[in-house]
Amino acid sequence: MLDLEVVPERSLGNEQWEFALGMPLAQSVSILQKHCRIIKNVQVLYSEQTPLSHDLILNLTQDGIKLLFDATNQRLKVIEVYDLGKVKLKYCGVHFNSQAIAPTIEQIDQSFGATHPGVYNAAEQLFHLNFRGLSFSFQLDQWNEAPKYEIPHGAMVRRMHIYTGNNLQETRAPVMPLACFLGNIFAERVDVLRDQAGPLGLKLRLVTAGCAPGGVTDSKVRSVERSIFFGDSCQDVLGALGSPHKVFYKSEDKMKIHSPSPHKQVPSKCNDYFFNYFTLGVDILFDSTSHLVKKFVLHTNYPGHYNFNIYHRCDFKIPLVIKRDGAVSQTDDCILTTYSKWDQIQELLGHPMEKPVVLHRSSSANNTNPFGSTFCFGLQRMIFEVMQNNHIASVTLYGAPPTASQARAETSSSSQ
Repeated sequence: MLDLEVVPERSLGNEQWEFALGMPLAQSVSILQKHCRIIKNVQVLYSEQTPLSHDLILNLTQDGIKLLFDATNQRLKVIEVYDLGKVKLKYCGVHFNSQAIAPTIEQIDQSFGATHPGVYNAAEQLFHLNFRGLSFSFQLDQWNEAPKYEIPHGAMVRRMHIYTGNNLQETRAPVMPLACFLGNIFAERVDVLRDQAGPLGLKLRLVTAGCAPGGVTDSKVRSVERSIFFGDSCQDVLGALGSPHKVFYKSEDKMKIHSPSPHKQVPSKCNDYFFNYFTLGVDILFDSTSHLVKKFVLHTNYPGHYNFNIYHRCDFKIPLVIKRDGAVSQTDDCILTTYSKWDQIQELLGHPMEKPVVLHRSSSANNTNPFGSTFCFGLQRMIFEVMQNNHIASVTLYGAPPTASQARAETSSSSQ
């Protein structure tokens, strides 16, 4: 049985690990994987058709705990303990729920002190007692008439919630705590830079935990902007974004068969390679010969996709060039985001002339894919990977751009 410390408006955990409000989904899953011998039987709950309309939930069924993540930013919003009989809980080092201590209203008063009168919910038949960042729900089945203010003696806690603020119904996922950075950089926003022909590169707003002189982490989050372009070298990218989490060498190009070029049957002597930036939600493909950037891949990290939870969600914005009656418009209203759906994109850009390429992912050890195939459409030097629920799984940016110096000069002149 887990023995956990409750910190209102912050976290639930012990000396080995901690689920903190604002923690990214990937870090929470990493904790569960690392302690899989202790924390077992974890369910992932989400809406398959409308993943943005409901919270993403990790349900620890053996321990009676639910971790609720905001569907948009995928950070931890609420920690719910729904079965107090499966876990030990303490506050300031003193237990208020264990096999020897029942979580009665008297015990809660003794451990947490006085607060405002409780609120009765007739539909749930629960009495909610609220502190800042913490609430307890008491079962009142044995009473015929609910009391107005005072919770009856002996009432037992049925559920407990940890959240930010004073109102559980209006709470939002807080910003990521400093303790969750772990030396990584994260992308707050990614803007696609482009001209009339197509994408030129990326402008990334990055956040990281600042370091004071001597390498000591201070209490501030630092933000910087970096731009990378097609045609940039490995050194340019490393200087802008730092070392990637992983370098992946392509063993084969499965999309090459769809190329009309006659050289597609000629085997390559060298393999192109990716820089994988998992916390940015971005992959960068380099040419094996020139070692210059040739593609960017932006990942949306929707549940129900084969690569779910490998990448953090990339919150991108792509300006679209729309041709109407021979005129070209590029306005703020024509922006593609991480949350745009494929039918909305087709309304703006029109339907692709060719049928989609069907992409079926599977590992070499296991050929099964429970999530099904995705469909790839090409428009304006971009490939949209579309899931069966009409959401975008990834966007690949490609093209034959000018040199990096020309692209930078064009971007700087357009911004002036």
